[in-house]
Amino acid sequence: RWSLPMAMSITHRGTGVALSLGVSLFGLAALLLPEQFPHYLAQVRALSLGPALLCSAKFLLAFPFSYHTWNGIRHLV
Repeated sequence: RWSLPMAMSITHRGTGVALSLGVSLFGLAALLLPEQFPHYLAQVRALSLGPALLCSAKFLLAFPFSYHTWNGIRHLV
C-alpha cells in the first residue's frame, strides 16, 4: 500500500533526475547548436503558440523545480 511520504519521496527523486537531465541537455545544446539563443527564441515565437499552450509549457517547466525545492526544504525542517 502506498503512503503519502513514499509517493512524495519517489516524486522528489523523479523531479531531481528530470531537473538534472534537463539542465545537462540544455547546457549541451547551448554548446553544440550553431546559433545563439535569440535565434531559437525567435523560432519558437514564430510558431504563434496560443497563450494556453505557453502557460501550460511554463507550468510544466516550473512545477518540477518548485516541487523539488519545497520538498527538499520540508525534508530539512
